[in-house]
Amino acid sequence: MKNNFWRKYHGAIIPWEPPHFNFNLSTEQVSNDIKIHKAFFARWTTDFDSEKKSDFWYIINDKKLSFNDYSRNTKSKINRGLKKFNVKIISKTELISQGYCVYEKALKRYAVVLKKNSEIEFVNEIKSLGNSWQFWGVYSKKNNILVAFSLNRIVDDYCDYSTVKLDPDYLRDYSSYVLYYSMNKYYLNENNFKYINNGTRSISHQTNIHDFLIDKFKFRKAYCNIQVVYSPFFNTLVRYLLPVRSFFSLIPLDFFRKIYVVLHQEEIRKLCAKVYIKIN
Repeated sequence: MKNNFWRKYHGAIIPWEPPHFNFNLSTEQVSNDIKIHKAFFARWTTDFDSEKKSDFWYIINDKKLSFNDYSRNTKSKINRGLKKFNVKIISKTELISQGYCVYEKALKRYAVVLKKNSEIEFVNEIKSLGNSWQFWGVYSKKNNILVAFSLNRIVDDYCDYSTVKLDPDYLRDYSSYVLYYSMNKYYLNENNFKYINNGTRSISHQTNIHDFLIDKFKFRKAYCNIQVVYSPFFNTLVRYLLPVRSFFSLIPLDFFRKIYVVLHQEEIRKLCAKVYIKIN
């Protein structure tokens, strides 16, 4: 496997490639990659945008929309937001100078199982991103403060809204509306991208963002099959702990919550396997 196929993400490896790519991966090959990357498990998806409804999906948008295609309520909020914010593509330097404050405030909005990056880790991650990345920022017109940002990865005519962070203090002025409206318009309408992707079903925490995007910005669920291969140790751990997975959700400690996330993922994998068993 080429070195840049996988990316390490909180102890696991997942593909860098867009989900519509066909991955011809063998269990033996993936197991070897897990060992090379010193990961707990590898996760990828197949059967992207399937007609069969499964328990795992991406949230995508593949339709050009004019301003008038949105509901009256959404148009009103976009207009009100545009009166208070400027939205634009920004440089790494601009993001680094004010981005961590937004990142830190955004994480307080929900219970996060995953580790929060320090400011140094945040800056180093931004610096490490290559030419395939674009950075968007939302600035308050009142004081020119960054109030939201998005890290977008571009592959040909595909765009992944990889990381979107919103300062909760400015949400009531519709900063989220103007960010998504501006990016969707840029990629789908102005640059004719095949589709944009706002990520998968969340396994680690509860989020309302997907319902928001479907309801307000015409995103949809692209159903798929989730594939997971574990390291030998994790395979044993998951097999023995899965029957008592609900126990781990009751303990308010990060270590046990992380175990619950892995077990919840395995439960979803099993449900998806039942859906796709006839076509795999």
